[in-house]
Amino acid sequence: MQIQINSENNIKIGQEHIDRFKEVISAALDRYSDQITRVEAHLSDENSNKKGPDDKRCLLEARLEGLQPVAASNIASTLELAVSGAAEKLKQSLASIKGRLRNY
Repeated sequence: MQIQINSENNIKIGQEHIDRFKEVISAALDRYSDQITRVEAHLSDENSNKKGPDDKRCLLEARLEGLQPVAASNIASTLELAVSGAAEKLKQSLASIKGRLRNY
């Protein structure tokens, strides 16, 4: 499973944060890693340069073999919380999709 992290120009993140975000995403989606070819994370700041609560957004898009991409997003006060929240939402979506496919 390949994980790609993308961010807006106004978000400055170092390699340490990128590695941590990849770790969080990988751990959350580990159960589905053999079926996921790629996960793209899009990080953004909803308020741009202005301060405000819950303005960091993470959109995760998982590409599954033979299926349409699945996306989940989360908005939180920090990028770390946004990434972990989106990863959990994506994990729940994948579980739901896999459950439905098993029933057919």
